[in-house]
Amino acid sequence: MISKFISMSATDNPTMNNESLLRSYITGSRRISNIFWAVVVSLGGLGFFLTGLSSYFKTNLLILSNSSTISFIPQGVVLLFYGTIGLLIGLFLFLTIWWDIGFGYNEYDQKFKKITIYRRSFPGPNRNLKLMFNFSETKSIKVRITEGLNPKRQLFLSLQDNREIPLTAIDQPTALDKIEKEAVALAKFLGVNLETE
Repeated sequence: MISKFISMSATDNPTMNNESLLRSYITGSRRISNIFWAVVVSLGGLGFFLTGLSSYFKTNLLILSNSSTISFIPQGVVLLFYGTIGLLIGLFLFLTIWWDIGFGYNEYDQKFKKITIYRRSFPGPNRNLKLMFNFSETKSIKVRITEGLNPKRQLFLSLQDNREIPLTAIDQPTALDKIEKEAVALAKFLGVNLETE
């Protein structure tokens, strides 16, 4: 989901006493679609795994079907393999959701002329990625739109040294007019040019 653009004021956050702070939030992995696919993959993997075990022990471990008649070699081995892979992928998806990978925010502070980019990653020494830039390092806000089978609509913070920092999530495209409004508002807030690509 595209970042939710919010203008912070004294009523939004008691610690703010002016409207010089702009913050946009990035949705992480905790989405209904991710939960759905994690459940589907896990259940499918569990079904394959139990079918493979049933063929090995010659005992039915499934409620809905009798899989004890399947020969263990080669069908049971293949089912065990696919089941194990499915369960591992399901576990990975659930951990990704639990850790909320990709969650973050972009903060623009006019008072201190600072831009803060925060993203959450996998546990470890680099769990929390936090980048900070001065307004003076900013060249422009770039809008990159790719139409077609896999449409992409992204915002980038273009820096003076030609680096481009993504400001939006890349997994789900948003409405064109929404991203254009967000880009215009952000470029105006930062006092930089707006580029399209």
